Amino acid sequence: MQHIPIIAIGGALLVSIQLDLEDETALHLQDALANRIIETGARGVIIDISALEIVDSFIGRMLASIASISRVLDADTLVVGMRPAVAITMVELGLSLGGVRTALDVEKGLAVLRRMRAAEEGRAADEGVDAAQGERVGVDDAASSVAP
Repeated sequence: MQHIPIIAIGGALLVSIQLDLEDETALHLQDALANRIIETGARGVIIDISALEIVDSFIGRMLASIASISRVLDADTLVVGMRPAVAITMVELGLSLGGVRTALDVEKGLAVLRRMRAAEEGRAADEGVDAAQGERVGVDDAASSVAP
């Protein structure tokens, strides 16, 4: 069985698939990647498939499965480097990478992850402000309802 390295880079994990995946290798990758997400606390996973010339239905399902596992572990998944022929084949096979974002290359994938994190942090900050304002309103309401 061949080993596919998983590299931590900028708060994300990079998996560069440089060989045709056999079923056993793909299943091992799923397990290893899930463990690395937990170990590192990574918030993103980038899977570079630029070296793949063919993606069959098993590999398509494996990519979608990795994305689902990552999402449950609080990490977003991007597939980068998809060749036009691979994209066409996936569409012709009816393979959908539901919930998986794509980017042209690793650099653009990292930029997408940064934007996603910034938007997420902005939403969290907004929710914190809303919660703080709600608490202040509650306190003011309680204070105004107390008789002098």
